[in-house]
Amino acid sequence: MPLYETVFLVRQDVSGQAVDELVEQYKAVLAEGGGSVGRTENWGLKTLSYRINKNRKAHFALMDIDAPAAAVLEMERQMRLNEDVLRTLTIKVDEHEDGPSVMKQKRDRDDRRRRERGEREDGGGDSFRSDRDRPDRDRPDRDRPDRDRPDRDREGGRQREMA
Repeated sequence: MPLYETVFLVRQDVSGQAVDELVEQYKAVLAEGGGSVGRTENWGLKTLSYRINKNRKAHFALMDIDAPAAAVLEMERQMRLNEDVLRTLTIKVDEHEDGPSVMKQKRDRDDRRRRERGEREDGGGDSFRSDRDRPDRDRPDRDRPDRDRPDRDREGGRQREMA
């Protein structure tokens, strides 16, 4: 049987438990069609690069599928009918990867880096509380070109004459 990977996005206002139920529902559809699902991963709620149907975030889920094409088409049809599923992508692969997906590895790596650096919980790192406390904010710089200073003429640096 051919091997597929499917990633689908679910609306942000749906709970994580409901996303797991959708995965189980699609597993059942594939099993009815004579296929099986290997690895499933819930990547969690992520910010989208652009809005999709007025949603800024979405739950991402991955499924490794070993099923005939007819079963995969039926699963995709049901995903299109479900109003909670924003997008879906199914690709045919030569073989499934072992271990966690790249997205899971990235999250684990980022979490490990934060722990090693001892990053503060408030996202610290910048000692200034606001832009107002920065020493270089709104100070005229004498080395700046005259274009930033409207009261000076560019050529000679002399006062402009009002006409």
